[in-house]
Amino acid sequence: MSRSRRHSHMRVARRRALQKAAVPHLVPCPKCKTPRLPHRLCPTCGTYAGRQVVRQEERKRAS
Repeated sequence: MSRSRRHSHMRVARRRALQKAAVPHLVPCPKCKTPRLPHRLCPTCGTYAGRQVVRQEERKRAS
């Protein structure tokens, strides 16, 4: 059986171009200046929106 409906190289390339991984947008933490994801807790210092949410001792014991 022959391939009667073969897709062109451009059509395949355009479809595969949509499957690339997105680069995460990082913003600096206002307290410790390490890069972090926006609208999330800082993994280094444990602050969110200018408030201390998680203490460092708790994070070290949990790890």
